[in-house]
Amino acid sequence: MAETNNKNRFTPLIMAACTVVGIIIGTFYTSHFSGNRLNIINSGSNRLGNLLHLIDDQYVDPINIDSLVDAVIPQILTGLDPHSVYISAEEMEVTNDDLKGSFSGIGIEFTIRQDTIHVQNVIAGGPAERAGLLAGDKIVTVDGNAFTGDTIDNATAMRRLKGPEGSKVTVSVVRFGHEGTTDYTITRGEIPLKSITAAYMINDNTGYIRIKNFGETTYLELINALADLTLHEMKELIIDMRGNTGGLLHRAVQIINEFLPRNQLIVYTEGRRSPRQEFRSDGHGHYADIPLIVLIDEQSASATEIFAGAIQDNDRGTIIGRRSFGKGLVQQQIEFSDHSIIRLTVARYYTPSGRCIQKPYTAGTDSDYELDLMNRYEHGEFFNQDSIKHDGPEFFTRSGRTVYGGGGITPDIFVAEDTTDYTSYYQQAAMSGLILQFAYTYTDDNRPKLQTITDYRELEDYLLKQNIVEKFVNYADSHGLKRRNIMIQRSRKLLERYVVSRIIYNMLNEEAWTQYVNGDDPVIRKALDVIGKGEAFPKKPSDNE
Repeated sequence: MAETNNKNRFTPLIMAACTVVGIIIGTFYTSHFSGNRLNIINSGSNRLGNLLHLIDDQYVDPINIDSLVDAVIPQILTGLDPHSVYISAEEMEVTNDDLKGSFSGIGIEFTIRQDTIHVQNVIAGGPAERAGLLAGDKIVTVDGNAFTGDTIDNATAMRRLKGPEGSKVTVSVVRFGHEGTTDYTITRGEIPLKSITAAYMINDNTGYIRIKNFGETTYLELINALADLTLHEMKELIIDMRGNTGGLLHRAVQIINEFLPRNQLIVYTEGRRSPRQEFRSDGHGHYADIPLIVLIDEQSASATEIFAGAIQDNDRGTIIGRRSFGKGLVQQQIEFSDHSIIRLTVARYYTPSGRCIQKPYTAGTDSDYELDLMNRYEHGEFFNQDSIKHDGPEFFTRSGRTVYGGGGITPDIFVAEDTTDYTSYYQQAAMSGLILQFAYTYTDDNRPKLQTITDYRELEDYLLKQNIVEKFVNYADSHGLKRRNIMIQRSRKLLERYVVSRIIYNMLNEEAWTQYVNGDDPVIRKALDVIGKGEAFPKKPSDNE
């Protein structure tokens, strides 16, 4: 009886303990299976992180969260503006190479033809040249593994040939006139990427500099180029920034400073959380008085537009060409632990007159923004200055000249794209890549002879004597582009210049190519005409009355 009474005495305690355990278990399962939904709904800005955690924890199949994040972040950023972007760690490596002005690799330019890497140029003084590689070599193995076939692409080739400085890679090459393959072990090193691809005297008095982008080394490259041109008694200067999509703001500011007197506003930035920040010239520039022409086109963007806007608004020089791209947004770069980044728009930049030249956009996917250059072309803007639409308000330069915001830099002097001799045959030949393919094939097949010619003018003379256009037409005909004799005759000069220019590029260098194409460039002709008339400095409105 006593034993029974003792059991009855502990029954309430046991029941209470069971109740507590039940509550704990119930709370656990409720939280585990349904509470996450409430947390996600109610946690505001943490919803995305909670959602990813829930997917990682409970999704029916294994999931790579990193890949999911790579897909999700760009979608979020597209809801902001066209220039807030996500760049993966792999893509970022390539982007950084362009901006820092160098990368670690073997030092070749290559093209992929017929599933094989063809060495197009060997960088002078680079690792590949020191090891013995030559232009025209075909790389067939890398570190003992076959490296040909339809799986080879530019990204794969870059990944295999680039690597840490001091590391080694062994390539096997097939060389014209040699039997079998030859192995070369190359010690990778720093390879410079030049921002200034041409700097030469275009005539006895006029210097010419082509700036490809604004990277870490651009300012130093410019100072060296200017010093060399000064030694050649340069009296006027043409800076060509057509096709320059921008780069580092601080390098653009440094370069503009070389051409402005003291305390002139270069650019200012301002945003919702970014107070106004001004950049002004410090008076230490050595070329503040030289007659200056700046060339731009529809692909000139960002830092290039800062340069052109500062020169235009300060009445420092004349802008010639076509309306620029229209990017006036400033991005802040934020890096994640895996070295991927987002570039988040935090401000707008404004030229000295106060104009923001960002062209209009709609938040989210904006097809009109993406197709803007095509729309300009179809609207006729490339061919007629009157077709330029100014969506922004009027502003005024230091001397009172009218300029416009809201859609790129409109040049002081417009030069239309010359399509006089364009035909559908020429368009197909250019767009299909057949001209590039023929130029490389011809270069490769005739390399021993072409290597004996080191001046682009002599190379041009030689190629014209080879009836080069007819050779291309036969090549194109055998590769699917049917001969059209009337169109070929009309576009002969265009075909000739394109084919010859690419062979010059293959055999010499980018500066030689630039000198050749500039020889018949209407924008260059207009720039030289303006300089020759002493009109590089813009006139005040009263002077035109």
